[in-house]
Amino acid sequence: MTDKTVPPIVPVEGWHVLHLFYKIEHGQWQLYTESEKIRAKTRLAELVQEIRSAPDTQLLSFAVVSPKADVAFMLVTPDLQAANGWEKQLSLALGADVLSPATAFFSMTERSEYLSTEQEYREGLQRDGIAEGSPEWTARMEEIQQRLDKYLKFRLYPSLPDWPVMCFYPMMKRRKPEQNWFNLPFEKRKELMAGHGRVGRKWHGKILQLITGCTGLDDAEWGVTLFAQNTYDIKGIVYEMRFDPVSADYAEFGEFYIGLQLPLDQLYRRLQL
Repeated sequence: MTDKTVPPIVPVEGWHVLHLFYKIEHGQWQLYTESEKIRAKTRLAELVQEIRSAPDTQLLSFAVVSPKADVAFMLVTPDLQAANGWEKQLSLALGADVLSPATAFFSMTERSEYLSTEQEYREGLQRDGIAEGSPEWTARMEEIQQRLDKYLKFRLYPSLPDWPVMCFYPMMKRRKPEQNWFNLPFEKRKELMAGHGRVGRKWHGKILQLITGCTGLDDAEWGVTLFAQNTYDIKGIVYEMRFDPVSADYAEFGEFYIGLQLPLDQLYRRLQL
């Protein structure tokens, strides 16, 4: 249970995000009796249900592909105090030393600083010869505003899908003297990111991408979480976008983790618990 006596830590906007990766210590697990195993799995199931029932909170569970880890959780919630408490409980839910941390990543949902402004869209319509105040102008601006509102809502307050494949990796921007992203003028960075976004939009409907920020919170600067129906599309978008200058010239990538989203009962069987 979360500690109700501790004041919550809720950001001005956005939610906290924890990616938690564990290895199963099967040697420790095998020391349990069958009744102890059942109690441990029940304890984790009840905890997962408690977390998922909390307001504005999502908890996804994954079987991790490859021996980098065995199981992963992605927790999205407003209150950092609650997130921290649940994280500690998840680590111990199957008993001491059964879930061994493999890696973790802490970040926050955030808006993009490179998002086009309403004024920029207005100027674009003017360049297209659409008269301000005309029915076409009004309709186009309403369509643009709806699209911006939908995009911003997902960036800050996402509703995560039940798609079966998840890919997560941390990334940073280079600071080499000849390739320092942060020394580029803002307008140049915005121009490059616009091109980067056009490449990513080719995968609309096949890939759902959530970018979370962790400058000052963790070792990288951003976390990238991709959801897909199959690994072909994950491989495809990452491969194609690496040729874009934003990635080719300025991006540094951390380790990649592939998870398969499963209900808890199927996850237990997959993990041989």
